[in-house]
Amino acid sequence: MHAKDFINPMLPVLKSTDTVGEALNWMEEYRIGQLPLIHEQEYQGLISHDILLDADEDLPLLALQPEFEDAFANVNQHIFEILKIVQQHDLQAVVVLDEEQSFVGTISVQELLNQFSKNLGSQEIGAVLEIAVENRSYSLSEISRLIESNNVKIISSYYTSGTGLEDSKDILTLKLNQQDISRVMATLERFEYDIVGAYNFEEITSPDKERYDMLMKYLNL
Repeated sequence: MHAKDFINPMLPVLKSTDTVGEALNWMEEYRIGQLPLIHEQEYQGLISHDILLDADEDLPLLALQPEFEDAFANVNQHIFEILKIVQQHDLQAVVVLDEEQSFVGTISVQELLNQFSKNLGSQEIGAVLEIAVENRSYSLSEISRLIESNNVKIISSYYTSGTGLEDSKDILTLKLNQQDISRVMATLERFEYDIVGAYNFEEITSPDKERYDMLMKYLNL
């Protein structure tokens, strides 16, 4: 999952001789709010939709000041690094350059997020668990072992740092391959893991709920 794998070759490239009107038409056609300005394979920066709206449609892009000339990805940068660039600069498009800093292509941020969502397993049927942990002191291998002891597997996981406040905790989010996770939750709570959220799971109904409540009472003895 590197930058070169997410390039959309269909996205147009702007030249300094293109007009504001032409750039606006391309952005509307491809439903993207930013496009790269390139001169002889050299990246000049991004032209944004908002800037174009304030300019005359016949004005050449040469007369405008592009933005984010220092915001780009190298061909072999990982998707996590690309997402960091997107977040830092609030981008809708990410330009990809090679080792010689020559233009290679453009990534649509919307397409990137869609692909990232698929890689996280969001399209798969299964529950999502949020577990509060402290200062990365948790063991993912131990949590995985406890979950798999109930014949459930982890499809994907990601870690979210807390706010830094005294009572804040980091959150480990797990996507599982099943919706019936009552036994998983019971096992984790038995080992004193703090489950702060559970989503897209099968509700426990009677008489299953009665058996679940009895199990939880037993585990809390």
